[in-house]
Amino acid sequence: MTTHAASTYVDNYLPDHGSDSVDISSHDAFTSGVPHATFDRLRAQDPVYWTEEADGSGFWSVLRYDDALKVSNDVETFTSSLGIRLEEMDDEQLEARRTLMEMDPPDHTRLRRLVNRGFTRRSVERFEDTIRELAAEVIDTALQNDEFDFVADIAQQLPMRMLGRLLGTDDEVGHQLVEWGDALLGNTDPDFTDFPVDLTDTEQFRMVPFRSPAAIEIFEFAQEQAADRRQCPGDDIITKLLEPTLDGEPLTDLEFNNFFTVLVAAGNDTTRYTMTHGLWSMLNHPSLWYGWKADPELTNTAVEEILRTSSVTMHFRRTATRDVEMRGKQIKAGDKVVMWFNSANHDPLGFDDPWRFDLARQSNDHMAFGRRGPHFCLGAWLARMEIRLVFQELMKRVDRFEPNGPIEHLRSNFIAGIKHLPVKVIA
Repeated sequence: MTTHAASTYVDNYLPDHGSDSVDISSHDAFTSGVPHATFDRLRAQDPVYWTEEADGSGFWSVLRYDDALKVSNDVETFTSSLGIRLEEMDDEQLEARRTLMEMDPPDHTRLRRLVNRGFTRRSVERFEDTIRELAAEVIDTALQNDEFDFVADIAQQLPMRMLGRLLGTDDEVGHQLVEWGDALLGNTDPDFTDFPVDLTDTEQFRMVPFRSPAAIEIFEFAQEQAADRRQCPGDDIITKLLEPTLDGEPLTDLEFNNFFTVLVAAGNDTTRYTMTHGLWSMLNHPSLWYGWKADPELTNTAVEEILRTSSVTMHFRRTATRDVEMRGKQIKAGDKVVMWFNSANHDPLGFDDPWRFDLARQSNDHMAFGRRGPHFCLGAWLARMEIRLVFQELMKRVDRFEPNGPIEHLRSNFIAGIKHLPVKVIA
C-alpha cells in the first residue's frame, strides 16, 4: 500500500507571484493568473495607489486590509450608487442598470429584505441534504470517466443546479443560466461573449447590466418567469421578488429584471471558481489533500482558507462623496476608490503568514465576501455550504487527483477564475 505525506499547511503556496510591474487596470494582465507580485509591491510601497486610465479617468486602489475594511463599512463616505466596477457611466446608464449592488441604504435595504431571510445561515442549513444529494450525483456522474475538466463537470454543475432550485426553474434551463452568467461576469473574455467590452463596440448595450447582450435575454426570461409565478406562486426567490417591499410597493419591472440578472451573474460563477481554486491548490500541494482527508474536522477552516486565498471577486469600486485623506493621499469627492480584496486577503498586517495555505487557520476574517456592512455577500452561507459538501463528497470517493493539462485563466481584472482545470482521477 502506498502512503502519502499529509500536512495541514504549506508555506508559500503560490511560488510564482507573476510580474511586479503590470497595469492592474488591464484585463490582459490577469490571463496568466493574478499578478500578486504587483499587488505585493504596491501594498508595501504605495498602499493607496492612483492609476490613470486610458479614457482619461482614473482610480485609487486601496490595497491594505484595514483600509479596505474602512471603505467597505463607511457607506456615507464611499458610495456604491455610482457603480461598483471601474466602468464610467452617465446618469442615464446608472439609472437603467442599477442593481442591488449599486444601491446604498435605505434603497439597498428595501430590496435586499425581499430575499434576505432565504439566505441566512439558518435558512441555508435547511438545504444541506438537498445540496449533498446534488453534489453526490454530480460527482458520481463525473467519475464515470477517469479524465475530465473539473470546472465543466463538477464545479460548474452544483451551483448551477442549486441556483435553479432557488429560482424555481427546471434543471433543463440550468445550462442557459450558466451561459448567461458567464457572459455577464466574463464580459471581458472572448471565450464567454462575442462582445468583450474593451475589445469590441458595445455602445448598443450601454443601457443594460454588465453592458452585455446576455442581459437582454435574461430580461425576457425573467418576465416569462414572473408571469408564471403571478399565476402559480411558489416557494422560490422569484415569487419573493414579486411581493411588495416594506413601503408596500412591488418592484418595478426594471428593478425586478436587474435583481434577477444579478442573481444569475452571482449565483454560479464565483462559487465555481472558488471550488476550482481550492482543488488547484491541492493539485499543486497534494499534502494538503491528504491532510484534509486524514482530519475531516478541518473542513470548516479549510473552506475559509480556500475563500481567502482565492478571493474570486478581486475588487469592488466605491465613489468618494467628500474629500478624505487616506495614508497621506488626498482623495477628492467624485474619485473612484477600489477595494482590492485579493490584496487585502494577503496583507501581512491582516493575516499571519498570508502566503501560508493553512487548513487549520483560526484567525481568518477574510474579505472574500466583503466584511460586515450592508454589502456583505447575500449568498455567503450558501457558497460555503456548496464548497464544503463538494469536497466532503469528493474525498469519500477519490484517493487523489493529478493535473492532466494546462489550466486557463479568465481574462478579467474583476473576477479571478480558472476556466478549465483538466484532471486525472487516481481512484
